[in-house]
Amino acid sequence: MKKILLLLAGAALLAGAALVKPLPEVKTVKVNERVYALLGPTELPNAHNGGYMVNSTLIIGDKGAILVDTGFSDEVGAHIRKAAEKLTRLPITHVVNTHHHGDHSLGNVVFPGAEIISSENCKKLMIDTGAEWIAIGESMTGRKLPNTKVVTASRTYASQTRTPAEINGVKIEFWVPEGAHTKGDMLMWLPDDKVLIGGDVLVNTVTPGFRDAEVKQWVQTLAEVQQYPARTIIPGHGPLMTLQQAKQLHQQMAAFYAGVEKVYKSGGSEEDVRKQVSLKEWQKLKHFDEQMGGNINRTWLQVEAENF
Repeated sequence: MKKILLLLAGAALLAGAALVKPLPEVKTVKVNERVYALLGPTELPNAHNGGYMVNSTLIIGDKGAILVDTGFSDEVGAHIRKAAEKLTRLPITHVVNTHHHGDHSLGNVVFPGAEIISSENCKKLMIDTGAEWIAIGESMTGRKLPNTKVVTASRTYASQTRTPAEINGVKIEFWVPEGAHTKGDMLMWLPDDKVLIGGDVLVNTVTPGFRDAEVKQWVQTLAEVQQYPARTIIPGHGPLMTLQQAKQLHQQMAAFYAGVEKVYKSGGSEEDVRKQVSLKEWQKLKHFDEQMGGNINRTWLQVEAENF
């Protein structure tokens, strides 16, 4: 009888394991000899992808590697780390978070020996909202995340700064705008490589998410992006971008904000935005239906506050 129970228990464990699907493969794109884009699926978090849907960047220096953005959980972080370890034998000595959202930062927990870098506001927002993001990850994927913890930066940069640094022989400028996709965004410029790492300030083929956005400042930040002579832009989600595509995103965002403001100033209502503002280009992007209602509402409230 005991043997039968043990066999049944083992079968139950195997069945449970079978229900947890493996994470989607990391798509590795070589930018140059030391910079690799690790591209995740262009989906929202779900049971199929286990919350893996973010782009990361691996920068290989002379004594170690830098990983930018670590995923939605310890499992996703380990998945990204495994892909990075196929590209270099050097240890990951530094981790950078482009902003506080869980899909970019909750994998920090699997890099205990690395120095973590972010903006000051990113660190504050991770402390304030980390538990909420873990709950969001569990809800959207249907997976429990008992080993996912909030691990914040030990090195931070203040808002509205551009700070040159050198890590493992790699020259980097850490740019913290006043606000954009969130109040805690940080972009990275690699001057020797002509690579700009944008986090979710820059996304490609997907609808930008305005959940925590400072929309007017985002438009201004996208204008400033064009000052960099970037040959390659690594966005937070979607395929690699050109500077021309970043310019197009800026124009699209600027036109949208101006359109919402025009509706408000003419005495219209939030409901009039869909009728009076062209969303034709937005409708071509993935997740338009899931994101655009919230994007309109967030922009309307900020236009209202700006013009009150």
